[in-house]
Amino acid sequence: MTAPPGTTPGTTGQQFAGPLSAAVAELCVALQRQVSPRTAAGFGEVLRRLSAPLQVAVAGRIKSGKSTLVNALIGRRVAPTDVGECTRLVTRFQYGTVDRIEIVFTDGRKQVLPFDPGGMIPASLGVDVDRVSHLEAYLTNAVLRDLTVIDTPGLGSLDAASVARTEELLGVRGDELDPVSRSAVAGAEAVLYVVTQGVRADDQQALAAFTAATASREAGPVNAIAVLNKADTIAPESVEGSGGDVWRAAQLLAEKQAHGLRPRVADVIPVMGLLAESAETGGFTSADADSLRALAQLDRATRDTILLSADLFASWECDVPAGTRVRLLEKLDLYGIGCALAAIDAEPEITAGALRRRLLDSSGLDLVRGKLGAVFGSRADGIKAAAALASVTALAHASGDPGERQRVHNAIEVLLAKPEAHQLRLLEALTLVASGAVAMPQDLVDEVLRVGSSPEIAEQLGLPGRPPQELAAHALERAGWWRSFASFGATPAQSRVAHVVHRAYFLVWQQLRGSGGGRRR
Repeated sequence: MTAPPGTTPGTTGQQFAGPLSAAVAELCVALQRQVSPRTAAGFGEVLRRLSAPLQVAVAGRIKSGKSTLVNALIGRRVAPTDVGECTRLVTRFQYGTVDRIEIVFTDGRKQVLPFDPGGMIPASLGVDVDRVSHLEAYLTNAVLRDLTVIDTPGLGSLDAASVARTEELLGVRGDELDPVSRSAVAGAEAVLYVVTQGVRADDQQALAAFTAATASREAGPVNAIAVLNKADTIAPESVEGSGGDVWRAAQLLAEKQAHGLRPRVADVIPVMGLLAESAETGGFTSADADSLRALAQLDRATRDTILLSADLFASWECDVPAGTRVRLLEKLDLYGIGCALAAIDAEPEITAGALRRRLLDSSGLDLVRGKLGAVFGSRADGIKAAAALASVTALAHASGDPGERQRVHNAIEVLLAKPEAHQLRLLEALTLVASGAVAMPQDLVDEVLRVGSSPEIAEQLGLPGRPPQELAAHALERAGWWRSFASFGATPAQSRVAHVVHRAYFLVWQQLRGSGGGRRR
């Protein structure tokens, strides 16, 4: 009997992100009969994760606004943003048919807890936090059907226990394997790294610390992006070329940061997390819109004065009560308030709903979601399959049985030899080059990153907007060049990468010749 599309035999009808994930699942099912019970249990966990939504860890330094961004992405204010015991814990937000919280203790016990009356994780859990491993938050939320979001304590925190919990759950400390090698399979498959304008020189190292957050694979341009949060706090006069515009300054700074963080991340996208959270989670109300309309009625001199700084906005005497202005600051900050006032000036009768949408547009959240879709969503199948293979390999090595390791290795090689699995080879080559494990001249590094990082053929080839015939000719020419490079002049490590890139170009040429277009692979 043939398995339904998107499933694989022996997985009880589970759905997978695509054919690569299904193929890896089939490999796990076959290997479970050939390995020890401990390793087989680990493979079972890999199978479970293969059929689950893509898991994205939101990482970054303390006070970078990670939890605020998590709330905005989910569309619900559920993650605590004030410093407290819950911000010291790793929290996994995933889809569930009933809203609930599970406290997972270090000894494996679980305790169910309801959300507080406001729909958030309670400020106090009522348990000894030092005995808590992490939290599992289940929400009836459409976004979480396709994405599991993992909120992590801030890196660089003085709280060593918080850092240890992050490392343990995400698998950074490989010397603490439990009976099913949790640290090999519990990590996220992709990373959303949050930075602010004060990026430190060691953010590259902080990103590298999340290697195991991608299931023992280096974070790179395939499975990691960064966001420049709190973009509204940037002083535009400090950024050359901004023309005094805050958003333009944020874009220019993000481009500079992207250059500094590459090749660890695909891109850096500016966002105003607080504004995004308020506009997307229901924090902005019709009463807030009325307060903004009252502000818009103030004389121009008073308006200009109070918008100079947060202190002036909150303390200057005017007809709008100070408490009202403080609440607006807490929800929108000065930049959001300025955007709202400009919208009201342009359209005095604007509704509260339309004003909320303007604020959401101004926050940059849609750009972040678009990049998440482009980098993660469009290649979730390949990301999940590659992460699963890395976990399978780690489990086999952890077994300590040379014969078991060899059987797993041979099975993986058979899978990777199939033409349809070439994307996995390309992701592996991209990771090796991006991490510096295989050294290459910079122009070739840039080409490998381009070929492996974009889901669009024209972008892979570096020829956007060109006709299919030109794309096909270029793909064939570059396939020939990389084949020659693999045979003449390349080191053995470079040659292995070159053969993969050659094959990638050749498959692109075949697709273009057959379809006459530049569609996604």
